[in-house]
Amino acid sequence: MDTERMDTDQKDTDQKDTERMLALAQALAEAKSRQDLPAAMRLLHRDMVLQAPAFGTTATGPAENEQTLAAFFTAFPDYDVTLEGHAAGEGTLVCWGTARMTMTGGGFGVTPNGNRAELPVFIQFTFADGLIAGERFFFDLSALCAQSGVSTDAVRAVLFGDTLSVAAGAR
Repeated sequence: MDTERMDTDQKDTDQKDTERMLALAQALAEAKSRQDLPAAMRLLHRDMVLQAPAFGTTATGPAENEQTLAAFFTAFPDYDVTLEGHAAGEGTLVCWGTARMTMTGGGFGVTPNGNRAELPVFIQFTFADGLIAGERFFFDLSALCAQSGVSTDAVRAVLFGDTLSVAAGAR
């Protein structure tokens, strides 16, 4: 087999891998946008690690992931995400898009204004055994808080026990 043919075969394999990863990511986005916890859980590997740095959370395994997603759907009952683009390589997929959600205040210690926030997001996925094994969900917490009419400092104090930023904001 010549080098050119091997390169073509590798590109075909990479394209198929990307298509499989994207299909899983899109299915998860759709399940979460419906707040369909059982459908979302079926897409996750038993060793799934879900990270949301803006919230300071990491969930590992089925029980923690189910609990974390249920709490997220309670806090943002109209959550909807649209994946608008992606890049892939070596078992990793990064998607970017827009999340729309209304903060209820549950668990954040604040009273939001009820407006639906619209935020750019990017999500890094890893895969194992044909399922999603890792998700890192990135968005701007300050933008969410601003659109929801609440203090980022107050939310951070609840999420991270960050009393210094609340004190600094009170000056």
